[in-house]
Amino acid sequence: MTLALLGIAIAVLLIIRVPVALAFLGPSVVYMWLAGQSVGNGLREVFNAANSFPLLAVPLFVFLGALANHAGIADRLFQFALAVLARLRGSLGYVAVGTSLGFSWMSGSAVADSAALGKILIPQMIRNGYGRRFATGVTASSALIAPVMPPSIPAVIFAGLAAVSTGALFAASVIPALLMTAGLVIVVSILVARNPKIVRSEFDKQKVVASIKGVILPMLTPIVILGGILGGFFTPTEAAAVAAMYILLVGLVQRSLTLRGFIAAVRETVLTTAAIMLIVATASLLGYILTRERLPQMMTDAMLSISDSPTVFLLLVVLLCLILGTVIDATAVLVLIVPILMPIAARYDVDPIVLGVVMIIALMIGLLTPPVGTVLFIVSNVSQTRIGEVFRGTLPFILPILVVCLLIVFFPNAAMWLPRALGL
Repeated sequence: MTLALLGIAIAVLLIIRVPVALAFLGPSVVYMWLAGQSVGNGLREVFNAANSFPLLAVPLFVFLGALANHAGIADRLFQFALAVLARLRGSLGYVAVGTSLGFSWMSGSAVADSAALGKILIPQMIRNGYGRRFATGVTASSALIAPVMPPSIPAVIFAGLAAVSTGALFAASVIPALLMTAGLVIVVSILVARNPKIVRSEFDKQKVVASIKGVILPMLTPIVILGGILGGFFTPTEAAAVAAMYILLVGLVQRSLTLRGFIAAVRETVLTTAAIMLIVATASLLGYILTRERLPQMMTDAMLSISDSPTVFLLLVVLLCLILGTVIDATAVLVLIVPILMPIAARYDVDPIVLGVVMIIALMIGLLTPPVGTVLFIVSNVSQTRIGEVFRGTLPFILPILVVCLLIVFFPNAAMWLPRALGL
């Protein structure tokens, strides 16, 4: 009954558009007071949750993505992909996926990806005869590559909560991210084939050569990040700092980062980090309450009564993440359920790295589904398109992302091959 009342209170606050952090904090503090618990201890739990060295990588990776955006790297990646893929019919659809893949190595956030690339891609596609629904759908869906491909901000948060290697989780995310990219490309090819208005562009070798010059230095960023982490030169936090400094130098060398752009990147980093950490902190208090009410034990007993199969457990996790992701921010869901699911995963002998990859992919689908659907709102705003129209555009692209998630559920070695090959 206590958990039910707590859940109802939070749900009501979320429905009336109270910010997620406050929707968690208010009922949690009331619970602590009514249960005779020290509210001061509860608030101490809130502060301790944010006081985590692994989570220090979050603002640094956010800063990296913001710098890359304001240094014009997204635009240069777009020009490069446009020049290379010009011969393909429906090239702009493939460019949308390819540019998101390239930008994902510098931005671990779907929000940053969709905001940066939506302003460039969608107007170009509409001017060239692509339907608005297709243009917004492929742009929004491609943005989901960023939070899966390292450096992934959700992966940093999961690794900190689950006490697993961030480097191993980064490595395990590479193949699923590439499979997502391949699935999106297949859907693009099918949809483009049905639109007779779309024609091929002319291939210009000079444009390719000119565009390469602008992307060579930025595309070395993944070598700095993954090479540094996997080579043992940096911790993930240190790699984030080095990569941010590298992009800053690239912006200065290429004279594409202005003082105004730098200040804007700092401002975005502060606002985004504050929002993330506030959610992490308040959700940790709610997680403490759920643990005190023995919810993990109840969930363990319920799942084991259904099946003792690791595959069934992961399928239930996917279903849980899909449901929660539609109504609660992905960061909040991670903070809430990772501490609960980790001991259950151990009972099922599920590798926590596999659990992390599956949860992140499933939760990212929530960014494309109402009523929360953060990416939907961003793409709707930058393209001046109704939310419903953007959502209908994403529907064909959600399928391959879900298929990749299920592939990892049934074939976890697909994710674990690279970490094992690297000895992580």
